[in-house]
Amino acid sequence: MTDTSGDDPHGIALNRTFDARRERVFEAWTRPEHFAYWFGGEVPVPADRVAMDVRPGGTWSLVMRTPDGGELPFSGVYREVVPPERLEFTLKDATAPRGAEGELVRVTLTEAGDRTEMAFRQLGGNLTSEQYLQAEAGWAGFFDRLAELLARA
Repeated sequence: MTDTSGDDPHGIALNRTFDARRERVFEAWTRPEHFAYWFGGEVPVPADRVAMDVRPGGTWSLVMRTPDGGELPFSGVYREVVPPERLEFTLKDATAPRGAEGELVRVTLTEAGDRTEMAFRQLGGNLTSEQYLQAEAGWAGFFDRLAELLARA
């Protein structure tokens, strides 16, 4: 189930419940081979194009391949890492203005028995309302793929 705040032009709020323990969900966010599987949805992210130094001040980056042969680079810096309950990091792509820190992403994972409730927030106000709507739809697709990864035991 997805909850959104699509009328907020300055960010994204998505909530999902996954059929997995929160340690597994946290690993899916922090292990390069797992992140490469679900980030980008159906767009391939080669595992050798993902780098993650998951600690406060550490950086992350990945490059997605587009169907037309192009590349979409993403990167950021981890601000907060509290296994297995919380991540906070910056996110920027090639369209971000030079020197911009990018958007702020917060992921909070809460135990719900054998399931995990995830609260996802992307904030910053760096995108237009239309770009936030597109990004929200993208994240929703990514999280569908994350659910597929977590369903594989």
